[in-house]
Amino acid sequence: MTEQHSVQQANRKLIKKLSLIVVGMFVFAVGVLPPMYDAICAITGLNGKTANEAADIEDAVVVEDRMVTVQFLADTDPAMPWDFKPNIFSIKVHPGAIQKVDFHVRNPTSRLIVGQAIPSVSPAQATPYFKKTECFCFNNQELNGGEEMDMPLIFYVDPGLPKSVRTITLSYQLYDITKSTEKGAPLAAN
Repeated sequence: MTEQHSVQQANRKLIKKLSLIVVGMFVFAVGVLPPMYDAICAITGLNGKTANEAADIEDAVVVEDRMVTVQFLADTDPAMPWDFKPNIFSIKVHPGAIQKVDFHVRNPTSRLIVGQAIPSVSPAQATPYFKKTECFCFNNQELNGGEEMDMPLIFYVDPGLPKSVRTITLSYQLYDITKSTEKGAPLAAN
């Protein structure tokens, strides 16, 4: 019995150690990896994440002898009921030239919804060269039920874009963030 008792104690110690390892792995995966991933993406431009601040246009020089195609995609999260699409799906631009395009959104529900658009650029190597000077993605967007609007994007492609990149795709994913902004009551009529 003494031998069986010591085996049971050894098993208990092993189970405790393995449990601590599992808990440690969970804490690392949930608490450490996501912020580290976001920081790496922000620094390197990986995953096509663009800056959420206006770019400076003072240094932009138009390159007349080069054209880049910029494609626009718009999608909504499954929990977001809005209709969301670019007014144009593709445009040819000279690097350095400022362009304006609009994205149309409509709230088909009967309630106020607050949305937030998250941009992504592809290919990833083009991310640091796609400069937004004004973007609806910089702020939350509010629409009462039944409302619709065009949301502007003003941008330019930095002339330093590698010549091997001939097409850039800018895509937006639109999320319903009404609950996180503590909104949702109808807006007062103006």
